[in-house]
Amino acid sequence: MESLLKNVLTNTNVFRLTAAFCFILMINPSQYFPQGNPRTEEHGIGGGYLSSSEEAILEEESEHMTQISLESSVIEEMEKAEPFIKPNILLYNSHIVESGENISSLAINFGLNQDTIISTNKIANTRLLQIGKVLKIPNQDGILHTVKSGETLSSISERYKSDSSAIQVANELFSDKIVQGTDLFIPGAKLDWTMLQEINGDLFIWPVNGAVTSFYGWRRDPFNRSRRHFHSGIDIRGSTGTPVRAAMAGRVSAVGYDNIFGNYIIINHHSGYRTLYGHLNVIRTRTGVYVSQGERIADVGNTGQSTGAHLHFTVYKNGATVNPRALMR
Repeated sequence: MESLLKNVLTNTNVFRLTAAFCFILMINPSQYFPQGNPRTEEHGIGGGYLSSSEEAILEEESEHMTQISLESSVIEEMEKAEPFIKPNILLYNSHIVESGENISSLAINFGLNQDTIISTNKIANTRLLQIGKVLKIPNQDGILHTVKSGETLSSISERYKSDSSAIQVANELFSDKIVQGTDLFIPGAKLDWTMLQEINGDLFIWPVNGAVTSFYGWRRDPFNRSRRHFHSGIDIRGSTGTPVRAAMAGRVSAVGYDNIFGNYIIINHHSGYRTLYGHLNVIRTRTGVYVSQGERIADVGNTGQSTGAHLHFTVYKNGATVNPRALMR
C-alpha cells in the first residue's frame, strides 16, 4: 500500500512538471527553439548567425556601396569628357606690392601662375621687385605676346596651343586681323622655360662656391689703378685645385690658353648662351665633349693675367656679355 502511494505521488509530480514546461513553451517558444536567422557569436571563430539589426546594417552598407559605385562611374565619365572653359574678356585689377611679398606669394594669393603676373607686368627680373610697385592682376591665366611681322592669329594660337576664339574673346577682337606691334593676351599660355629661368635668376648654377671678388661692369684696372676698364664677367675666389663645374649643360666649343684669361674653357648652351671659365690650373675636358650641368670641367688656378687664385666667369647671350649674377641661383 505504501509503495503504491509513492508511485501515485511521483506520477503526479511528473505530470505537474510536464504541464508547467508546456505552459512555458506556449508563452515564449523562441527561448528554446530559435526563430528566423540565428545569432552571431560575440567572440571567437566560426559561423555565427546574423541578427536582424546586423542585416539592416549590411543592407545599408550595400546600398551605400552601390551609391559609391554609381558616383565613381559618373566621375570617370566626367574625367573622360573634354574640359570646357568658357572664354573670358580680359580684365585687370591693380595691386600695390607690400613688404614681404614676392611673385610666388602673389601668384598663390591671386590664384594665378607666376608666368601670368610676370608677363602681364613685363617683369625682367623677379629679384628686383620693389615695394610700392603697382602691378596689374588679370582675371585669368595667360601671357602677353607682341605680334611680329608675318604672324597671324592662327599661327600664334598654334604656337601657344591656345584656341584662336579664346584669344579673340579675351582681347575683344572682332575679326582675325591683328596688327604688328600689338600686345595680345594669350589665355592659358605660359612663358618659355628658359625665359622663366632667366627672369627668376635660376638659369645657371655657381661654377665654384666662393665669394665674388670683382663684379660685372666698370671697375678700376687691378694692374693699372689710374684707369678704369669694363669687366666682362665676375671673379669668384677659390683655392688652387678647387673643382670648377659647368654652370649649365652644353657642348665644349673651345679650350686653350690666352694671355689675359690664361687656361680657359668655352661652352655653348641652348638659347644663344655661352660661358667662359678663365685662369684655370688644370683643364679636365676637351673640345666637342657634351658636359652636364654641375660636371667637373677644370680646377681653379692663377694662370694668365691674375692677382691670385680665382675663377673668371663670363656669360654671353647672342654674342654679347651679360651680368652672370642676374642669372645664377
